[in-house]
Amino acid sequence: MLLSVRQAKAIDKKARELFGVSTLVLMENAGRAVAEELMRMPFREGKVAVFCGKGNNGGDGFVAARHLLLRGIKPDIFLAADIREVKNEARANLNIILKLKQKIREVRQDNLRLVKVKAIRYSLIVDALLGIGLSGQVSGMLGDLVGIINMSKAKKLAVDIPSGLDADNGRVLGCCIKADTTVTFVAKKRGMVKGAGPKYCGRIVVKDLGIPL
Repeated sequence: MLLSVRQAKAIDKKARELFGVSTLVLMENAGRAVAEELMRMPFREGKVAVFCGKGNNGGDGFVAARHLLLRGIKPDIFLAADIREVKNEARANLNIILKLKQKIREVRQDNLRLVKVKAIRYSLIVDALLGIGLSGQVSGMLGDLVGIINMSKAKKLAVDIPSGLDADNGRVLGCCIKADTTVTFVAKKRGMVKGAGPKYCGRIVVKDLGIPL
């Protein structure tokens, strides 16, 4: 089965309204599934980075980072936004990270050079920047960050879909993370098998979120 963006959002809505499964629970299940897949990948301890956006995809990344911590792995956590911009369920999971006394490194245009220096040191990078709802072009600071991540020799795991890939048609929206593995949820998205999708998704792993289709 292949899902469109509309269908994927409808499943999330059904989970909330029909089954009473909150977005917070869905985010927890997604992030934990990502962490489980990460633990199967080879990497050097202390050389993992999780790059998060300000939305729900970033929230999945915060959850994944927390579950790595519980497994004895301390990732560097980057936020491609001002910390004050993170809201709702993503904010709740960010707050847990902060209460665990973990540092959040805000990525800005003026510190991209430092991020670039750090990026070459990682053996594994998690892309939780942008989700399936992306429609505009990835440019500016985010575009520069995608380029930095792609230049790193680290293995890259994308959460739900590589940031910058249109989940419906597989078009690259300006620029896109080139993942080695993509962990997606419930079912593959149409854009993963169309256009540039196969090139940028790498190996696709489908994880359930504890809800029926």
